[in-house]
Amino acid sequence: MANIITLARFPLLILVILLLYMESPIARLISAALVVLLIAMDMIDGLIARARHEDNLLGSVLDIMADRSVEQVMWVVYAHLGLISVAIPIIFILRGVIVDSLRAAQIGGEKTPFQVTQSPIGRFVVASPWMRSSYGVIKMLSFTGLALAHALLAYVALGAVADGVADTVWLIFRILSWIATAFCIVRGLPVIIESYSALQAEDSAESR
Repeated sequence: MANIITLARFPLLILVILLLYMESPIARLISAALVVLLIAMDMIDGLIARARHEDNLLGSVLDIMADRSVEQVMWVVYAHLGLISVAIPIIFILRGVIVDSLRAAQIGGEKTPFQVTQSPIGRFVVASPWMRSSYGVIKMLSFTGLALAHALLAYVALGAVADGVADTVWLIFRILSWIATAFCIVRGLPVIIESYSALQAEDSAESR
């Protein structure tokens, strides 16, 4: 059940993108509402997986796959629409490639991607429900707010909303987008540090 919800995020992501590129402000407002569902599904599948004891290796990999797809595609789309700096998707893509590559080198047997980090601090930052939920909420607010700002800018073009209102909303969620980016970097650091050290130790052991 949890994996079905995870996989359902992909067609919903495509729908959100199509709505964002429409000229209609109503379509853009609908996209903002669907973004809430898109991000909330990440939390829902986790809750269901834990309740139904479906938190296994496959579910963990699918969860990360869907998460990466949603966040990277959404950031690229927002940058293409001129709503955020192109630096944000570049940071997310680089962080994703580095972290996932290091995780892939260590995953084996029953170990899930979230179990790669072993230190208490690392596990709290990367895998704790509090950090994952906080990160999810910040992304949801960022993505939804940017879609809302995009809709308001369309209303400005129609003379239905004042420039100042749209610009203020846009500024708020651009700032929040950078906060989400900071979260992304911080949550990736424990994986990079611990994985690099572990791989170095394995190389040293093999060379003896």
